[in-house]
Amino acid sequence: MPSGFCLKMLTAGIDLGTKTTRVIVLNDDTILAQRALLTGWEPQHAGENALAAALEDARRARDDLARIVATGAGRQAFSLAQHNVTEVTADARALAFLHPRVRTALDVGAEEARAFKIAANGRVLDFAVNEKCAAGAGVFLETMARTLEVTLDEMSALAQQATGAVTLNSQCTVFAESEVVSLIHAQTPRAEIARAVFASIAARVASLARRIGIEAEVALVGGIAHSVAFVAALQHELGMEIQVPRDPEYIGALGAALIASDSVSLRGA
Repeated sequence: MPSGFCLKMLTAGIDLGTKTTRVIVLNDDTILAQRALLTGWEPQHAGENALAAALEDARRARDDLARIVATGAGRQAFSLAQHNVTEVTADARALAFLHPRVRTALDVGAEEARAFKIAANGRVLDFAVNEKCAAGAGVFLETMARTLEVTLDEMSALAQQATGAVTLNSQCTVFAESEVVSLIHAQTPRAEIARAVFASIAARVASLARRIGIEAEVALVGGIAHSVAFVAALQHELGMEIQVPRDPEYIGALGAALIASDSVSLRGA
């Protein structure tokens, strides 16, 4: 076998999110490197820098890449990609690879939450997005954490100490922030407020899943999946166990890289 054979299947997936850009460099089905950088105001610049850093970690050059596929909100702005796919398409491909039994997936990012159904072959059957409001996404949690003057990790830890005596009624991030301030002034324990915050966003994400119909197994991806309190709240809301992949924030980039590999394989067939 020629020594350069492995490079033919070297691909990259780039997830250009509104807040963070993530890259995975893949050799066949093996991850060689992954990197994340803040997207900032220029997705193209962030993508180039994240790709360069990942390639350096993988000890490869850009010319070694057979194909680059982009996903995420800034996918169409990244000129180095030969192709781009939607977030749900990338997520579904990655989950079909990592957790082939998953049929319903929830992806909660910085400004969007989405739910989608996956066929056995990894094809997206249906999806729903809360794109008109950030009350069901990561920005909501960040806003509430700032209001409570804690980090996201601290808020998650606080929530696990609560009994569940408090609920949030507001559907809007701005109104919910005012409601939290009122609870603070009423000397409500921060742990109870934190739990109410996670229960609120879990209810919104669960409502997205119910719009498309929930079929087990269920997976949660996106950075919020690292929050033990949110996973617990969502499992309670849905009444079922949820699968959380390793490095759930990189699922979009992994799916894009796998789609790139699929394309290279088809062209070489």
